[in-house]
Amino acid sequence: MKTLIVHAHPEPKSLNSALKDLAVSTLEDAGHEVVVSDLYAMNWKAVVDAEDYGPHASTPLKVPLDSGRAFEAGTLTPDVRAEQEKLLWADTIVFQFPLWWYTMPAILKGWVDRVFTYRFAYGVGEHSETKYGERFGEGTLAGRRALLSVTVGGPESHYAARGINGPIDDLLFPIHHGILYYPGVEVLPPFVLYGADRMTREDFPDAAKAWTQRLLTLESTEPIAFRRQNFGDYEIPSLRLKEGLEPAGRTGFTLHVRA
Repeated sequence: MKTLIVHAHPEPKSLNSALKDLAVSTLEDAGHEVVVSDLYAMNWKAVVDAEDYGPHASTPLKVPLDSGRAFEAGTLTPDVRAEQEKLLWADTIVFQFPLWWYTMPAILKGWVDRVFTYRFAYGVGEHSETKYGERFGEGTLAGRRALLSVTVGGPESHYAARGINGPIDDLLFPIHHGILYYPGVEVLPPFVLYGADRMTREDFPDAAKAWTQRLLTLESTEPIAFRRQNFGDYEIPSLRLKEGLEPAGRTGFTLHVRA
């Protein structure tokens, strides 16, 4: 297995960095190839601008179209091209980050904004009366798996079904479904470490054991059963879920997960 770890935490001695290091050693000891993109260590540029697209930047800037033209011409900046090549190389992608303000750190969102360009991660495939592009289960990154490893400051009860912060699956849905499944990546259930702000050195061995077990079962874990766009569940071109397919009691984001 070839694994890309995308790591987003500014402190090399943080819990997130320790989990990243454990992932590298665990997977390598199991015989897997591992590449790490440590975004803070790389001083990753987190904002999209005209410099990303060189001679293909228009005035005014049109991010989707300009990024697609630069991708097709091979003129994206070297840092972006390198990350795209890592994604194409990998079988599995692990994202290691803290949950900040209910989402990923800005540097990681900036990685997505710059790397997931038009004609690479979206805007691919046939658009017709029966097919609305290759996305949500199809696309450039189909055949790969992804796992979010997320540290959360608060206790698990705050992120349960009746918790004040909302269910963790709902908070992660935009990443799972909208960023990863959109270009075809199969998404594994997340590894979430709650109470990270209060974790002590004495607590870490239990967390490390649980993380190691998840890592060693990456290849056998069943992905979240998101519905595929072009395989009969949605009306085209409205992309509304067809009547009668919703499981009893399901609403919101859960409609898009098969029973």
